[in-house]
Amino acid sequence: MKTRNIILYFIGLVAFSSCNDMFEPADENNRTEDAMVEESKYAHGLLMYGYDRLPYITTTQTDIATDDAVTNNTNSNYCKMATGTWAADNNPMSQWDNCKDGIQYLNLFLTKVEKVKWAPSSASKQQMFIDRLKGEAFGLRAIMYYYLLQAHGGYADDGTLYGVPMLTTPEDGSSDFNQPRATFEDCVKQIFADCDSAMALLPVDYVDIESNNEIPAKYQALGANYSNYNLVFGTKARNLLSGKIAEATKAQVALLAASPAFRAQSGVTSAEAATLCANVLKRIGGLEGFDPTGNIWYKNKTKLEPSASEMPEILWREDRHKNADQERENFPPSLYGSGRVNPSQNLVDAFPMRSGRPITDANSGYDSQNPYANRDPRLTDNVLFNGTKFRNTVIITGTYPNDKNETDDNINSLSTSTRTGYYLKKLLRDDVSPLSSSLIEQQHIYPRIRYTEMFLAYAEAANDAWGPKVDGANVGFTAYDVIKAIRVRAGLGTDEIGMALPEGDAYLEECAASQDKMTELIRNERRIELCFENKRFWDLRRWQMPINETVKGVQIDRDEETGELTYTIINVEERKFDSSYQWYGPIPYGEVLKWSNLKQNKGWK
Repeated sequence: MKTRNIILYFIGLVAFSSCNDMFEPADENNRTEDAMVEESKYAHGLLMYGYDRLPYITTTQTDIATDDAVTNNTNSNYCKMATGTWAADNNPMSQWDNCKDGIQYLNLFLTKVEKVKWAPSSASKQQMFIDRLKGEAFGLRAIMYYYLLQAHGGYADDGTLYGVPMLTTPEDGSSDFNQPRATFEDCVKQIFADCDSAMALLPVDYVDIESNNEIPAKYQALGANYSNYNLVFGTKARNLLSGKIAEATKAQVALLAASPAFRAQSGVTSAEAATLCANVLKRIGGLEGFDPTGNIWYKNKTKLEPSASEMPEILWREDRHKNADQERENFPPSLYGSGRVNPSQNLVDAFPMRSGRPITDANSGYDSQNPYANRDPRLTDNVLFNGTKFRNTVIITGTYPNDKNETDDNINSLSTSTRTGYYLKKLLRDDVSPLSSSLIEQQHIYPRIRYTEMFLAYAEAANDAWGPKVDGANVGFTAYDVIKAIRVRAGLGTDEIGMALPEGDAYLEECAASQDKMTELIRNERRIELCFENKRFWDLRRWQMPINETVKGVQIDRDEETGELTYTIINVEERKFDSSYQWYGPIPYGEVLKWSNLKQNKGWK
């Protein structure tokens, strides 16, 4: 196991300490674990390695292995996986090594944190540092195990739903590495316990206080003052793991466990999941805290700047980065991009009309020969389709040239052109120039957890537990209320100038009369709202929905005499997944070979 090697070489990791003269390295390079007690930077490095292994993906990647998109990079591991190479020894979705390494560092840190001299001259400051750092470690460990469960939890041949081996103490050279997988239910219980431990030790948010009276009694009794409290728990610690992040992680785990793929043996009900999601949303006043522009947070350029305050849509985010990476990868070739992520016709068809009705509804008014007219405004926000004007350039994805007699953006024109007739727009900044000779980089952030995700999680679980219009969590709103707020924000049920349509959002009202129809609507809203945020791959599997749908695109031809456009739906990429077992990911093949107690998920070899 890779984690075993960590113990054998960690004492030589000089990254944990401040730099010394390179010609006097002997003492530094031969330190033992006990050195952490005296040198807090050394010990803190273990926790930082936990942060370094956070499993969040900061660019659009896994969607190309779903029915939402393909890529023009045929060497992509996700593309290869989706077209038939996914195996226990070839798994781009694996979290095994990364998260287990992180857990090893965190477990080691938890054995040392109370012994380290963080602030030996102040009893109150020493205790505050211990509590915060312990809380962070518990919360980080919960996240690691959540991602391990999501990627590797599943049913073995004996019919038991397993998670992964649960390790809450560090391994060393004398450890028994041949550990069995814990049941999925026991994994969930441990994650919940870690989240609860984190929430007990951490503030909900890292904010500065203005008087000693605001200090928790525990630290007042030790003589703390508000200046020292702010040093440990104030705004300088913002974006570290906090109480609300641990609370949201617990809710995410509960939603996973209560999903169709896991609920039979997870020990978690939809009612419990809805209540945990509700606890998160109470922090922002429920629907009172719903961000009216949250679906386009990435367009708020002022808020993206380092000096800006936090966005109300984002519960937790990556650090800000100034670059042009996402644009370089995904701009159309006419804008000097590589056009990597190509949204599918399948996804485009999921966007309803402005009336809120699906395009398959006989009363929707959808015109297959004018397919982008009167559509959900979120389609324009997320996808570049034929004729879209972007950065003062008209993007032509059909088979005919644009007004400059260029065809680079045409479907399958270049290796960097779209394969589906669509380019990615979501998450991209239109004020970036990826061309090296005139490079313009801008600030970007990537949300780890959005409040819209938490609202959708609540709606899903609440509808499943109690139906569309029952407030079983006593939170002040229902699944129906959440979906209505999301669709109102999107502009559904209104015309192009924002005036209400005569029938309003009649389709929502129809769905509200049926729990099953509301389930379909909630899942579709989640698909739209969270598209290209690396959620779809996992959602399809936990819902046990079809995973082998052929990805479609559109070929748009123009009659040279009349200028009339013809839209032809085409098959782009055949998905080669097997729902009989690939709703659940594998345990790495090499691990199963090494450890006899490690059971593989059913169907994987």
